[in-house]
Amino acid sequence: MAHFAKVLNGVVVSVITAEPEFFATFVDSSPGQWVQTSYNNNTRKNFAGVGYSYDLERDAFIPPKPFPSWVLDEEARHWNPPVAMPLDGKRYFWNESQVNWVEGT
Repeated sequence: MAHFAKVLNGVVVSVITAEPEFFATFVDSSPGQWVQTSYNNNTRKNFAGVGYSYDLERDAFIPPKPFPSWVLDEEARHWNPPVAMPLDGKRYFWNESQVNWVEGT
């Protein structure tokens, strides 16, 4: 089985599981296009999810940007915070107004 994302205006609106041959006879009269995606991220960088964008030039699915300050990693096609999260074993949450990690309670 394979996975396909329905993309409308650059945004994933649906994801289905189907055999590739399914699309040889499938008639879809709704707007948008079907683009193959994969769980192991070897096709189009990320497994597509509803709300993800599909960048045709990069041929990649990109998850929604979690915060305005985060930056897209062009290689992995995912979002990174502008400040690395501390790796001291404590629990942290991103605080966008401070543009920094805040220790959880």
